[in-house]
Amino acid sequence: MAGATLYSDRQDYQIVHLPASSIMVAAGIVAEIGEPFCALIVDKDEVSLVIPADALTDFAQRLPNHKTANKLYRLITFDIPLDLTLVGFMARVSQALAEANVSILPFAAFTRDHILVPADQFDIAIAALETLKSGG
Repeated sequence: MAGATLYSDRQDYQIVHLPASSIMVAAGIVAEIGEPFCALIVDKDEVSLVIPADALTDFAQRLPNHKTANKLYRLITFDIPLDLTLVGFMARVSQALAEANVSILPFAAFTRDHILVPADQFDIAIAALETLKSGG
């Protein structure tokens, strides 16, 4: 953790819930946005889409039966390559943020981990992670 840079684009994100049948629409929106961070998760019950909050206005009419979270989120990326066999990294992050009373939504890419935190708790989250980085 000490070698990781904490990166954020300081952009607000919205989490969108869609029916499982909406995968093609959601994938098309991700492709059209072309932003550095967005996420599409599909499971047997639902489609979840993380997109910049301002993009939701542009695409809302194409998202039938969508629901959104009642809050905005901010991105924090642990900007250091992480080996896929690494154990406990997110557990330490989660513990530090739980102690600061900040909820997280974790995402793992191939070499980088990311979390979304409530936008109104972003500064608290960064402070807690900086303390963790410094060994505190």
